[in-house]
Amino acid sequence: MIAEMIGKRKKIAAALAAVSLYLEQEEVAMNEQDVAKQASEGTGLSYWAHSGRQEMMDMRRLMQLRAIRF
Repeated sequence: MIAEMIGKRKKIAAALAAVSLYLEQEEVAMNEQDVAKQASEGTGLSYWAHSGRQEMMDMRRLMQLRAIRF
């Protein structure tokens, strides 16, 4: 019975550590996005970038619909 309790505590500790690590990684990613956004604010609208992103979204949508053939 004591071994089972120790095993449960270890599992809970591992789960909490994994969640904590995930939240830290999300926070770092958000900070990096903020820095990138601040750096790119002065560039204005790029029609080529917009067109490229639109093309990627269209291809992803077609792949999801399984409409493209290779």
